[in-house]
Amino acid sequence: MQTFVLMHGDQRMKFLSHRLLIFTFCSLLAACSTTQPGAGGSRVGFTESGKASFYADLHQNRKTASGELYQHGLKTAAHRTLAFGSSVRVTNIQNGKSVVVKINDRGPFVRGRIIDLSKSAFSSIGNTRSGLIDVKIEVIR
Repeated sequence: MQTFVLMHGDQRMKFLSHRLLIFTFCSLLAACSTTQPGAGGSRVGFTESGKASFYADLHQNRKTASGELYQHGLKTAAHRTLAFGSSVRVTNIQNGKSVVVKINDRGPFVRGRIIDLSKSAFSSIGNTRSGLIDVKIEVIR
């Protein structure tokens, strides 16, 4: 069942001007996207500092958000927003050691943590017994 609304000249003009205003606002909002320039939304040069953790043993051979299987021995990591396949240099702030990892998963989903590293990536810059380390990350590719 269709409903028809009769509008007089002034009402119709107000209706059309409101639609135009909404369309213009939505167009401007879309144009102000926060995606960084570059191929595939590349964020080369992006840096962030915070806590890093590592994957527990139970994640071995499970699928990551990108569809790849998690492997302790590979230098991979999870980040909430960086594109899959991004190369990220992770530097332990305390000892200056760094490792380059590939983002292939989403997370961490624990407040205060910025990146989850594979066990081998974490152990190359810190001691896994500590559980958490302070790091700086930088997107390099």
